[in-house]
Amino acid sequence: MKIVLVIDQYDIGNNGTTMSARNLVEALKRRGHEVAIVGMGKEGENKYLLPELNVPLATPIAHKQGMAFAKPVEETMRKAFEGADVVHFYMPFLPLAVEGRKLAEEMGIATTGAFHVQPENITYNCGLSHSTVAPEFLYKFFKNHYYDHFGNLHCPTEFIANQLRVHGYKANLHVISNGVDPCFTYCRNEKPKELQNKFNILMIGRLSKEKKQDLLIEAVSLSKHRDEIQLFFAGNGPKKSKYVRMGKKLPNEPIFGFYKKDELKQLMSICDLYVHPAEVEIEAISCIEAFSTGLVPLISNSKKSATGAFALDKRSLFLNGDAENLAEKIDYWIEHPEERKKMEMQYSEHGRRYQIDHCASLMEKMFQEAIEENEYGKHNQRSEDNGNRTKAG
Repeated sequence: MKIVLVIDQYDIGNNGTTMSARNLVEALKRRGHEVAIVGMGKEGENKYLLPELNVPLATPIAHKQGMAFAKPVEETMRKAFEGADVVHFYMPFLPLAVEGRKLAEEMGIATTGAFHVQPENITYNCGLSHSTVAPEFLYKFFKNHYYDHFGNLHCPTEFIANQLRVHGYKANLHVISNGVDPCFTYCRNEKPKELQNKFNILMIGRLSKEKKQDLLIEAVSLSKHRDEIQLFFAGNGPKKSKYVRMGKKLPNEPIFGFYKKDELKQLMSICDLYVHPAEVEIEAISCIEAFSTGLVPLISNSKKSATGAFALDKRSLFLNGDAENLAEKIDYWIEHPEERKKMEMQYSEHGRRYQIDHCASLMEKMFQEAIEENEYGKHNQRSEDNGNRTKAG
């Protein structure tokens, strides 16, 4: 089938949604499908580029998060949609999502949507982390102005699917992991000389308020083993300068970097523990990638995050926002290397169920279901039109 993916930015791999989209595209191509991309990015085969849309107030905030909004251009979108079996929309950002969906519907093409933007991601970065009204408003706004127009929605986790049910979303919800690249399999390598006496802890994610890297820095400062801990933060974001300053109080200053896929896998292979302190998270592919390589995770049990569901036992969970409890759990894994070694293999095996090729097959089924429903709807419309003409005659 010909599948068109509409996503604001495709080539800047600084967020999990973009990386997931790119992994899905490659997996769908391997399965013999023709895939086209509509959004901002670099020139390339089957890519239909859109300019950036400047939204007062919202664009500066988005830029700080490494994000941007694409401006819909009907001529470009129409060209991309021509001959498509289904158009899949990644983000709910207006006006691209709304105008693109309307155009696909006008052209008689099946559409599906995805829920990748948790309202709390927005409210946290607008200084409304303690508000309950703001995220409720956004769930309702997205539903009424966008998601109610789709019959099929992709939800990366059961956690976010439940949130949509609670908020009255009526579409058929397909719970499918975003999936990880098959290169992330068990891999443990010898540490370089300068790190051999260190206990290396990795955290991957945008350096922003809701990801809570500051909590990890605080926890390490409280650890009994702080002198031997080396923190690695893989990612970029608006809080980097603050976290660099915070890290200077530790015996070993954290190392910050932005890594390509092969570099990231190599870094995982020389680390001893993966910590995911994020308070808000729809899935956290980075966490799955990490434990797929055999890196034991330690995850916040936040009620606003899906990631805690990946923990195989309570030793891999800590109390959300509690630096002392996180420090205690870190100390446990440092002091029980044999238990950690045993769990490495279990977590790596656990990660196999999230490989992208399996997830792509489930996405195929969702697309096919949407196509069949669309054809059924067009058939009924034709029958109704013919009946009306017969009555008129």
